[in-house]
Amino acid sequence: MPLTATLARVDADLAAGRVPMARQRLRGLVSSYPDDLTLRRRLAEVYRLYGEPAEAGRWMYLEEDRDAAETSAFEARYRTPRERMRALAWSGPESLAPSEFAVEQLTAVRTACSESLGRPVDWDSTPSALDDEPVPGAGKSSGFLAGAGCLVVLLAMLGIWVNGLIALFR
Repeated sequence: MPLTATLARVDADLAAGRVPMARQRLRGLVSSYPDDLTLRRRLAEVYRLYGEPAEAGRWMYLEEDRDAAETSAFEARYRTPRERMRALAWSGPESLAPSEFAVEQLTAVRTACSESLGRPVDWDSTPSALDDEPVPGAGKSSGFLAGAGCLVVLLAMLGIWVNGLIALFR
């Protein structure tokens, strides 16, 4: 569905009180048009209707006239540069941003993420939350326990199979 038709449906949804549907449509539009700050602003307005300042701050993060309390709520919810980078849902280079302020914000988040990971990252290969993080409990003892568990299951299956063969030939 074209952008203008979808925005007309968003307006109709909001007028009819179907806020969740309007939010869903706007989220789809933002994912399709990540460099359109007007769509991000509209999505922030919908989140304000829900009383969710962190999400409003998320979608207004690239705007110079953003609300400081919403920005703080966003940064508190998405504490690390990697989480912020994923939350902003940007794609492509920062140069696609329509304002100098947005370019600066995107560059700052990407640079902080690169520094925290110790390697360069870009918006098209945003690292997931699991990248480069140790898995809790993935030490030597957990590997040993997993191997021992597999061995016990294998021996039990072998015992059942041998018992079945003995019963069959009696």
